Amino acid sequence: MTATITDFNQFTGLRAAADKHDPAALREVASQFEALFLQTMLKNMREASLGDDIMGGSDQHDMYQGMMDQQLALEMASGKGVGLAEMLVRQLGADQAATMSRPDRDYYLSDVPRSSPVASAKPAPTWSDPKVFARDIWPHAQRAGRRLKVAPEAIVAQAALETGWGAHVMPDQKGDSSFNLFGIKTGAGWRGDQVSRQTLEFENGIPRRQNALFRSYNDVAATFDDYTKFLSDNPRYSAVSGHGSDVAGFAKALQDSGYATDPKYADKLNRIVNSPTMRSMMSTLKNSGLQPITAQLSPRAH
Repeated sequence: MTATITDFNQFTGLRAAADKHDPAALREVASQFEALFLQTMLKNMREASLGDDIMGGSDQHDMYQGMMDQQLALEMASGKGVGLAEMLVRQLGADQAATMSRPDRDYYLSDVPRSSPVASAKPAPTWSDPKVFARDIWPHAQRAGRRLKVAPEAIVAQAALETGWGAHVMPDQKGDSSFNLFGIKTGAGWRGDQVSRQTLEFENGIPRRQNALFRSYNDVAATFDDYTKFLSDNPRYSAVSGHGSDVAGFAKALQDSGYATDPKYADKLNRIVNSPTMRSMMSTLKNSGLQPITAQLSPRAH
């Protein structure tokens, strides 16, 4: 049954469910966004009309016309809708395999196709699920954790948060993987490859769409080399290092230093670390015998 425009109680429960990262709630939010888009389109179409309104164009008529447009938009967005909601769900990563959604600041709203007519020398990652992703980056996270004096599971969790467990690593300009696992932007001193994306940034708690330039790397080792250097060499992030097993302290330091504009960034990171999926994987990885990466494999990251 389609909701009505005067049914405001639905939004309270919907917001609570969305805050808990309920995939069904995310789909409903996307449907609501589609309805708002359709309503705006209908309004603009009516305003573009060149003829006189046969009903006289009174204030009362305009009010009821607007209500009818709102209800019509809800009806059009119900069920399968026009496809916009489904695209948003895919874009935002509403995937059961990812226990957490990507952070709001890294919702990439304009994907480049991952195919390229020119063969690339870059190896393509095949992270089919969270376990594969965590296993592949674990040795690199151990190395980074030693240098930053931070628990490696906290670094794995941050990479999972930034990429949806590797499912949403932004492509580079050729459609290959950028291997940017931490959402690091170029900055004034970056001299390597870069990729332009649209992202949601929070300003005074309000999300706004912006264009931004992000770093692009040759492989996983390069992104961890640069991530470690980025946090170690920048005075802005001096409080991030040295938290050891205190993951909550590490997450808070990241947010307090301005690493992400998402006001819930630290909470999301803590929820990933304490999730049953993460705890199960860490128990396996810590007993697997996988050794930390010790060699600097990617000099271009510096």
